[in-house]
Amino acid sequence: NEKDIYGRIVTIEYNPNRNAYICLIHYGDGEKRYILHPRGFIIADSIVSGKEVPIKMGNALPLTDMPLGTAIHNIEITLGMGRQLPKAVGAVAKLIAKEGKSATIKLPSGEVRLISKNCSATVGQVGNVRVNQKSLGRAKSKGWLGKRLVVRGVVMNPVDHSYVGGERRAPIGRKKPASLWGYPALGRRSIKRNKYSDNLIVRRQSK
Repeated sequence: NEKDIYGRIVTIEYNPNRNAYICLIHYGDGEKRYILHPRGFIIADSIVSGKEVPIKMGNALPLTDMPLGTAIHNIEITLGMGRQLPKAVGAVAKLIAKEGKSATIKLPSGEVRLISKNCSATVGQVGNVRVNQKSLGRAKSKGWLGKRLVVRGVVMNPVDHSYVGGERRAPIGRKKPASLWGYPALGRRSIKRNKYSDNLIVRRQSK
């Protein structure tokens, strides 16, 4: 975004596409931008992006200028490609080492990976951390949010799910859980192997 220009938080808004809030920033040169709401930020707080800026929550700067142990989010994984992860509500990563041209970060999943020290990140944690602790009270409230009721596979008709068949109550008939179409579920790796970035992963994510 805007480099070395201070901005002020004008609004904190709900975003229907994510659980985290977003902030509208007015910069000193007249530009207006949205960013993820860092935890603890309120209206009228100021932020700045660039090199050698203060290590303050909400500020964005290269990893080479951050001390070890800094809590960060919205990290640029590849230089010049923009901020990529972590962006989920309450997510926070940690800068654990710097050596040569690379920095080592620990992601919320437990994965440890190398990225360029020149990549930038935002100091602090993504806000709205208590969103998952909210009790909706009833099923209809979930329906208003687009969360439809989930029917267990074992109580469906045989034409509707791979679990069913047989008389009355019965186990799923498989060694491992499966999806609606019979593919392995609950624990199957979703990350593609043999990617160009595999050699940058120091430790895989913990289960």
